[in-house]
Amino acid sequence: QVQLVESGGGLVQAGASLRLSCLGSERTLSRYAVGWFRQATGKEREFVGAISAAGEITYAADSVKGRFTLSRDNAKNAVFLQMEAVKAEDAAIYYCAEGGLASYRSRDAAADHRCYDVWGQGTQVTVSS
Repeated sequence: QVQLVESGGGLVQAGASLRLSCLGSERTLSRYAVGWFRQATGKEREFVGAISAAGEITYAADSVKGRFTLSRDNAKNAVFLQMEAVKAEDAAIYYCAEGGLASYRSRDAAADHRCYDVWGQGTQVTVSS
């Protein structure tokens, strides 16, 4: 079973950029769609975006659309979340996850955390004003 490790979190100033990475332990990550979720303190887990195995389909939550971009480098077993114009409300622990599917048929399906069964440990993003 592939293991996922997120990295790239840290302290970022509001309005700045940050890139998160999700690295798979095995080459099989290239076969699967990957979702990004986040959870702020005291709040429920929230869908951020998802990218299909080949990278041709991406979904993004309305709260990040136009600011966050998903991409992947399957040769490196890596998926990326490029965050631009970061806001205070983006502060959270960010998780990547995969559910054994190459793609999701809709954003609603991709956003359902029950469709994922492998999760990383998360990376903290803190936003300063």
